[in-house]
Amino acid sequence: KNPSIKTLVYNATLVGRDADDFSLPKGNTVTIAPKRQTSINVEFTSRFLRPAEAVLLLISKSVGGIDGATLTFSLKSEVKHIEP
Repeated sequence: KNPSIKTLVYNATLVGRDADDFSLPKGNTVTIAPKRQTSINVEFTSRFLRPAEAVLLLISKSVGGIDGATLTFSLKSEVKHIEP
């Protein structure tokens, strides 16, 4: 959510042990309009049967002197079913 009256822009980065298994299909820039909220889709492609973990960092870019807080999300995925 963006409670301010200015647009917030974030650079999204995936880091961690299994960061290569996660991706951001809409790109690495996240823009949140004033007084709005947005969703970020994260895709996971399993390469192994073990659980995968990564961290999604949203680092604010300064736009017109406005900076948002850095946001951190823990990503965890587990394969529970496989079809040949």
